[in-house]
Amino acid sequence: MSDTILAIDIGSTKICAIIAEIEGSQLTVQGHGITKSQGIKKGAITNIELASKSIKKAINDAKRIAGSNITSATVSISNAYAKSLNSTGIVNIPHKDISIKEINRVMQTALYNANVPNEYDVVHVLPYNFRVDDQDFIEDPFGMNASRMEVDVNIIMTQKSNLSNLKKAVRSAGVEIDGIVLSGYASAIATMDEDEKELGVAVIDLGGQTSNLVIHTGNSIRYNDFLGVGSNHITNDLSMALHTPLQIAENVKIRHGNLIETSKEIIELPIIGDEENRNGVSLEIVHSVIFSRVEEALMILSKSLERSALKEQIGAGIILTGGMTKLKGIRELAQAIFSGMPVRVAYPRNINGLFDELKDPAFSTVVGLLLYNAGEHTQYEINFKQELLHSKTEHQEDLSNIKIGHPIDDPEETLLVKNKKPVREVKKPKENSEESVISFDDLPDLGYENKNPFKKLANWARQLF
Repeated sequence: MSDTILAIDIGSTKICAIIAEIEGSQLTVQGHGITKSQGIKKGAITNIELASKSIKKAINDAKRIAGSNITSATVSISNAYAKSLNSTGIVNIPHKDISIKEINRVMQTALYNANVPNEYDVVHVLPYNFRVDDQDFIEDPFGMNASRMEVDVNIIMTQKSNLSNLKKAVRSAGVEIDGIVLSGYASAIATMDEDEKELGVAVIDLGGQTSNLVIHTGNSIRYNDFLGVGSNHITNDLSMALHTPLQIAENVKIRHGNLIETSKEIIELPIIGDEENRNGVSLEIVHSVIFSRVEEALMILSKSLERSALKEQIGAGIILTGGMTKLKGIRELAQAIFSGMPVRVAYPRNINGLFDELKDPAFSTVVGLLLYNAGEHTQYEINFKQELLHSKTEHQEDLSNIKIGHPIDDPEETLLVKNKKPVREVKKPKENSEESVISFDDLPDLGYENKNPFKKLANWARQLF
């Protein structure tokens, strides 16, 4: 049974919509649309009408390519106004076996115990540690035998007004919101591999106007932070430093952006407000401007990592993704700033039918949204609809009514042990038989003193006939 899904990454510089078909857990991309963002600054919607137009254009382009008329979508929400807090839930297990019902109950208890402010809505409730009785760090409590279960969760929430504006903008584009995923969480899903999840990893998404940091340790996201700096700030810095139009500054950044090598070459650039004259600029100045802005952003993110108190649990180091990672030498600079930690630049995971232009770090979030829909979310997560997401199918037999000593429907004679005395159950006579029905009470108690089975059988036959 296949299903069609629509994922929309609502970024500050671009909006990307992808339509994919999901069969089982297999994804196949059908169509996509990319448009320039309008009405969105630093992850927040500043003009609903303009934002809605941009979203609608991206969706329509994707629909046209896919030939689909899908009306619901999973969208990303920026880390800009997301906050997180930790909570704990404890429940008793009355039947001793942990089922999905018990896991849902302990998750809901943790959410109930959390002190969520009135002006915030919950987006994700992510469990990172289960305890069964006194045993800690249980990966999956499902099916275990226990009398008590505890869970530690990380609750990610966002301001109600921000969520409401996002819903309005998407609805105005003709689509209902079916799922909401934190953008940093989606980027992490698209870039982490199993070893990195196991060892603990920090994922930094360096976007156009924002940078996100999420830390994944244990079984889920434990920490998220936001920085309102992205690659557009480099463009603005270059434009001001070189007195050149923004589009020219963007071209200079793409063509000459290098964080390792410097050059004394002079390039000719147009001057703002003066179309006739050109200004000669050394590439040393270009390097200096870009380097100082990127270094500043990574230093702030490094301090945030220290503040998280989870640095010791990050065994796999740092993953860099997002559009800014295309700057030459960014990995080397990050390794120097995040000293002693391995750093890699990550592309989103390849999925069937993914267009070449989407195989780029700038599209990690939207690919992560697709994978989230395909079931690659945190196991036992509660989503923004307050539903428990899991991959379990319960086929547990109800054993509560089965008691030892019940007669079994067997055509042969069955030996049962009752009160430590062997009793023979006699097969019921067939219909139309003249034999009388013999009950257990009619049979004598053979006891244990007669150990010879032949003598037992002879005594029993004598009583019958």
